[in-house]
Amino acid sequence: MLDQDLAASLGTALRGDVLTADDAGYDAARALYNGMIDLNPRIIARCADVADVIAAVNFGREHEIAIAIRGGGHNGAGFGSVEGGLVIDLGRMRDVRVDPAARTIRAAAGCTWGDVDHAAHAFGLAVPSGIFSTTGVGGLTLGGGHGYLSRKHGLTIDSLVEVDVVLADGRFVTANADSHPELFWALRGGGGNFGVATSFLFRGHPATRVFGGPVAYGLAEARKIMRRYRGWLPRAPEDLCVFLGLKSVPSIDPFPRERWGQRMCLLMTCFDGPEAEGRRAMAGLFEGLPEPWFDWRGEMPYPAIQSMFDPVLPSGLQWYWRADFVRDLPDAAIEAHLAEIARAPSELSVMHLYPIDGAVRRKARDATAWACRDATWSMVIAGIDPDPAKAPELKAWAHAYWEAVHPFNPGGAYPNFMMDDEASERLRETFGPNLLRLAEAKRRYDPENLFRRNPNIRPA
Repeated sequence: MLDQDLAASLGTALRGDVLTADDAGYDAARALYNGMIDLNPRIIARCADVADVIAAVNFGREHEIAIAIRGGGHNGAGFGSVEGGLVIDLGRMRDVRVDPAARTIRAAAGCTWGDVDHAAHAFGLAVPSGIFSTTGVGGLTLGGGHGYLSRKHGLTIDSLVEVDVVLADGRFVTANADSHPELFWALRGGGGNFGVATSFLFRGHPATRVFGGPVAYGLAEARKIMRRYRGWLPRAPEDLCVFLGLKSVPSIDPFPRERWGQRMCLLMTCFDGPEAEGRRAMAGLFEGLPEPWFDWRGEMPYPAIQSMFDPVLPSGLQWYWRADFVRDLPDAAIEAHLAEIARAPSELSVMHLYPIDGAVRRKARDATAWACRDATWSMVIAGIDPDPAKAPELKAWAHAYWEAVHPFNPGGAYPNFMMDDEASERLRETFGPNLLRLAEAKRRYDPENLFRRNPNIRPA
């Protein structure tokens, strides 16, 4: 069938709208967060509700069209689209409902974490959930999820109570500890392999105001700071998260103009509590360090720190990233990091170390699909720039950086930081002994591998 005929056929079953390349708005609808990835789906189905999702899944399966699922649209690898296939776009499904008595938060699959933070903050609640308000709830959660509150409350999936899912055969099920428990286990870190998640129910944690913000030093001080940081973090209170970044000072306000474009070592802090307690908790980290270039710590609402990076990295930039889990940070690894960041090809290119110790480690390795419970950090190396002409240079730098530091790391990486050209080959080291169980769950819930536009786990 012609694309327009296919779209018209699908459109009769949907309350949402259906777009093809001939329709106004198609280019805007297909655009991805990562501007390096330019894909042209055959059909985009912008679903209004769960019934639309069921109809779209059945349509894609029956017409044997490759399917991609798009939630908040933040995925760096571009898994939310597919060349010549069907994009099931959940972006219009953005309802959030908070139950203050039960302290639960239900978020539809098109929500961003900004949507959730806004709704939950009114009731003094939050969920560990990345560092951008623009990140999609669905993608981050299904990949495991970590954020400022992870040392205190664990991964995002550790706060997950249940998930509503449309399966490959079009059935709608709710997965939790009692209903479809094996599917619920697999969804907690196994990605979008098992169905289309249409809503998530989270257990909320008390969080209102936090004390934190960025503290920046010149790169010349990075060696000293990284050595201090590696020894201090394991003893730090779990109310406190500090991630370390090697990057450049953005050439935008409000950053000090005399520092624009200069390399820096950033300590991004977040203490779940008031300023006085936060300063005491951080004192051992900063004691004896040189005067920072800037120290913008302050007390603020939790949603404010969640959205602090949004203006620096808007949608549409060129991205290429590589990642690892990191257990230790020996001197030789620090030297490799410093050598590689000095060769960064652009002002926006970064390396971040996100802490995933504390409460994350209190779950058994086989409690969820996420297997690397003994890591200390989740590392990402990202080559970023607005200029498409720099894409090859960004990719080459990220590869070289990763190859320089990977020998110091235990293997495996956060699935949400994997690019399309590496995801499948890294599954075994990422999931370890959990991979076989995931493949069995895939066989049970998606035996024909309909949902394969992801770090794909093949059916056993």
